[in-house]
Amino acid sequence: MALDSYTRAMLLHETRSLKARLIMVKSFALQEPMLPAAALLPAAQSSIDKCLVVGRRQLRRLLHQFLRWLQSPASANATPEEAQRRFTMLRLKFNVVLTQFDMFSDVITQRSENETGVWLGGLDVVSADALELPGYYQAPPIICYLDRDIGAAIRRARTRLPGGGENPVAIIRVPRERMVGTGIASSLVHEVGHQAAALLDLVDSLRPVLKGLQRGSAASRLPWRMWERWISEIVADFWSVARVGIASTIGLMGVVSLPKPFVFRLNADDPHPMPWIRVKLSAAIGDALYPNPQWRRLGALWESYYPPAGLPAPTQNLLAQLLESMPAFVSVLVNHRPRALRGRSLMEVMDVAQRQPARLAALYQRWGANPSEMYRASPILVFAVIGQARADGGISPEDESALLSKLLTYWALRATVNTSELCAAVPAMRKAAA
Repeated sequence: MALDSYTRAMLLHETRSLKARLIMVKSFALQEPMLPAAALLPAAQSSIDKCLVVGRRQLRRLLHQFLRWLQSPASANATPEEAQRRFTMLRLKFNVVLTQFDMFSDVITQRSENETGVWLGGLDVVSADALELPGYYQAPPIICYLDRDIGAAIRRARTRLPGGGENPVAIIRVPRERMVGTGIASSLVHEVGHQAAALLDLVDSLRPVLKGLQRGSAASRLPWRMWERWISEIVADFWSVARVGIASTIGLMGVVSLPKPFVFRLNADDPHPMPWIRVKLSAAIGDALYPNPQWRRLGALWESYYPPAGLPAPTQNLLAQLLESMPAFVSVLVNHRPRALRGRSLMEVMDVAQRQPARLAALYQRWGANPSEMYRASPILVFAVIGQARADGGISPEDESALLSKLLTYWALRATVNTSELCAAVPAMRKAAA
């Protein structure tokens, strides 16, 4: 049956309705009210808007093509089924555009919340600082938002968006219950570590190394198979410890402090290490990067919280094998030299000398006498210093929360002012050049 006038009129109306609704999907810069300090950094804002503009432009072109086809003689020989199929595909593409818009909208809308929006702006700055590794990759923009749950998560930049296309920014979901304290750094920088690992191709470069160490009997191969299975989460934990020191391990303990059966549960499909062994490994990584008795004390504290005595024999045997192989595994990890680092090891590029516990403690004492130095320091270093002070018993939880709240606000404001000054300087530079 050929396409009659009634069917054509119905499809024309539906298609024009899609076009009208598409026009109402505007740039976030035109519709999200927020304080300037809570706004996304310009690189993130422009990347998101460009991504959505491309999607809207492609859909608008397809809608125009379909409308022209419906109104042309070429559609006369089409059946209603064929015309409806073509319209349905357009509608699905329209829903893809809305899905991507809503994904970013859910993140950005929080920026209008009192205090929270500015804190998120500060966390954007901290995340960018944690990801910086000059000379080895071009860091993508990062934006943060809060959500319920006890753990963080990331949708990495340059991965596939729902419905297709490449994600222009890294989006980190931060657990609301961690705001505001040094524990937020542990979760935040762990997720940043996933992005860094992807940029450096750490997982794929470490897996062959770990496979090569799976030699001997089945029993001796087992712990190395486990390290290989868990390596994607382990490299993210490494990044967190390397950036914020003991704040990372203490924060991790807070995340995985669960009822005992969950702490010792081994899930073959879970890329995360068993929580009990994960904390022990975090402390072992810290001791390798920043040798100090504090790591062994922390490991012993964790073991006192969750003594492995009384566990089933197979679980106890696995824990013993993992603990025995842990020093060798940590050595492989911190001394790994992926191609992306051009001959340098992970330990060598992480600037560990600046985060030794004694130096962090000395900085905290110095900043107490001269707080302005703290505000001028790298945000991720500040988190490491305050985390060390917490581990040393030098700061109360109340003072820690109040201080970090002020710092997040300051970092957000500083980024906004710096951006405004840069924008104001551009016309003057152009005028001078002319």
